[in-house]
Parts: sequence; structure tokens; C-alpha cells
Amino acid sequence: MKPRLTKTIMASLLTLGLLTNLLYYSKVGEKEKLVYMDQLYDPAIYQGDLVSDDLVETLVKEEKIEEEKEVEKEEPERVVVYDNMTMEELTNKLNSILSSDLAGMGNIYAKYAIELGVDPYLAVAISMHETGCTWQCSYLAKECNNIGGQKGTGCGEYQAYPSLEEGIYGFILNIKNKYVDYGLLTAEDMNPKYAEDPLWASKVNKYIEKIKNN
Repeated sequence: MKPRLTKTIMASLLTLGLLTNLLYYSKVGEKEKLVYMDQLYDPAIYQGDLVSDDLVETLVKEEKIEEEKEVEKEEPERVVVYDNMTMEELTNKLNSILSSDLAGMGNIYAKYAIELGVDPYLAVAISMHETGCTWQCSYLAKECNNIGGQKGTGCGEYQAYPSLEEGIYGFILNIKNKYVDYGLLTAEDMNPKYAEDPLWASKVNKYIEKIKNN
């Protein structure tokens, strides 16, 4: 065979091979395009095969968890007002010992005691001792709304108040002005000035212990 003829045949075979390869890869490309374009975005195939019920359920759970985390972040900050308690917790603590006509007045005691800088335990304890409200409140408490035995006018030699809340406020204000402002912060400190009974402080402290233990 002549060299020129041989080169011609080889060139033809090479050209045929290149054309075959191009045709093959062209078909492969069309097939991949069909798979990734036509099938991938076919709603029936997408919903049926690529997204399982388990995956949907997992996504829903994750979304719910994220929503719960957002709710937790929005919870108000806990504000401590006394003895590591919030105002609501302190109110409940005081209400646990207040009874008779003073029952349920823990929020009033807590509010004014915190506002005026008076120990709320001490204020409630003195009231409970002075009024006898553990069993039945005294005449002075019932008729004059005087819950601390404050001297004054309107109820004989004692101070009268228009309402029980005003009586509580007046009582706590009296403790602030006549005792706390002078550094008399405990029942022992207050005893000589508040009452003639030398055992007055110990009686008041028993009520304080009841409050703390409830």
C-alpha cells in the first residue's frame, strides 16, 4: 500500500473516531440535561421521590423548636425586689400569714414597704401582733383601719384612716419616719421606743419566723 493512501485512511479513521466521540458525549449531555432539568423539576417526581414524609416532619419539628426558642427569648426579665423574690413571690409569701381582715393584703404591704424602704416581713409581723388578726382583728383595726397601734386622732387617742389600704400605708410610713430613718431596723432596735412590753420584740420575731418558714 502506498504511503499517501495509508495516511489518507488513517486520517479518515481518526476523523471518524472524533465524530463518534462527539456524538457520544453529546448524547450523554442531553441525557444528563434530561435527568437534571426535566425530572428534577417535575412536581410528581420532586414530591414523590426527593422529599419524603420523614424529611417534611423533621423540617416542621425544627421550625417549631426555633419558634419556641424565640418565645423563650421574649420572656420578661425576673426582677428581684426583696430576699431574692419578685414582687409576686413576696406578695404570696406575705399572704401566707395574713389572715382575718388583713387576708389577701400582701400586695399592699409589699408595695408600700418596698417603696418606703421598710422590711416587709417586719411590717407584717408588727401588724399581726398589734391587731391580733391571727384569730380576729382588734376593734382598732376593724373600726379605725389602724393596724399598728399608732397614736393620733379620729379613734379616741389613736389615729383613724378612711380605708384599710390607707391604714397600711400610714403604718409603714410611721415605721419609716420614726424608726428606720433613725437606724432602728429590727424589732429589738424598735422595742424600747415602740412598746413598754420588754418581750414585744420576741413576739414580733415569732411572726417573722412564720413568714420565712411559709
